[in-house]
Amino acid sequence: MMNTLDYLVKLTNIPSPTGYTKEIMKYIFDEVKKLGYKPAYTNKGAVLVTLNGKDDDKHRIITAHLDTLGAMVRAIKPSGRLKIDLIGGFTYNSIEGENCKIHVTKNNKVIEGTILLHQTSVHVYRNSGTIERNQQNIEVRIDEKVNNEKETRELGIEVGDFISFDPRTVILDNGFIKSRHLDDKISAAIMLNLLKEYKNNNVLLPQTTHFYFSNNEEIGYGANSNIPEKVVEYLAIDMGAMGDDQQTDEYTVSICVKDASGPYHYELRNHLVELSKKNNIPYKLDIYPYYGSDASAAIRAGFDIKHALIGAGVESSHSYERSHVDSINATEKLVDVYLKSNIL
Repeated sequence: MMNTLDYLVKLTNIPSPTGYTKEIMKYIFDEVKKLGYKPAYTNKGAVLVTLNGKDDDKHRIITAHLDTLGAMVRAIKPSGRLKIDLIGGFTYNSIEGENCKIHVTKNNKVIEGTILLHQTSVHVYRNSGTIERNQQNIEVRIDEKVNNEKETRELGIEVGDFISFDPRTVILDNGFIKSRHLDDKISAAIMLNLLKEYKNNNVLLPQTTHFYFSNNEEIGYGANSNIPEKVVEYLAIDMGAMGDDQQTDEYTVSICVKDASGPYHYELRNHLVELSKKNNIPYKLDIYPYYGSDASAAIRAGFDIKHALIGAGVESSHSYERSHVDSINATEKLVDVYLKSNIL
């Protein structure tokens, strides 16, 4: 029987850069259907699952996003290597040296490659260590016998083909999890596991609740549509940001009080704090200065809802990320007790 960590490993190993999410959303759809629910696709390709509750007058919605950082082929160089265009907010140095896959649209093939600095060889380039990592200098070395643009095009590779990054998912015996795309596949795994638990234990939630698996969050708009009319509370489950001046760590659930979009709903975040205290869930309050969520996208779209944001603490976000099972467990427990609590 799958659990949260099993789901996480499965999800991180399905490539899903924003714009190329059909495979992972089909996996979500099929898995949820297999659990006994009736999922539905939105026109944008997200998956929405509704659990009828005791009270159908006021609804809740919770979200996690399955789209990840990635890239597209920007140009094919005379050398046969690829110039790339970034998908999502991350730096070129965070992907240097990473293995990748080129998803070839023309023939549906997957071709392996590595993202490297053009001037990588220290035996040739004196400035290899100091040259700027940018679109001009970072390229994809294709793992095929190609030496020029013509030979690369003969593989079927073309401008606009998606590039996904090797997640390198590792779960250590001491509870640490290292992987790309823990943002936000941890949260999606939590939602899948809760759906399984609720079905297996015939749980009837106090409010009708919608589980929304979104697929466009990394580019800013995410789950900002298809929100049922009766929804009054919106909880985004995403990652807690770590760094200087941050309280978030890898062992507690992070409750966001403010991000780049502004403060989250005061009463709703206080409700989450009180639930954490009452249920002995370790938590931290925090501000994420350069961040937006599915919930903030819904607010910007004009929905009249109370919105909140929580998540597991993720170290080195938008790079080779790390978290701990303690933080995942705390986050899942808070989502669970929230969904079983009365609406504000």
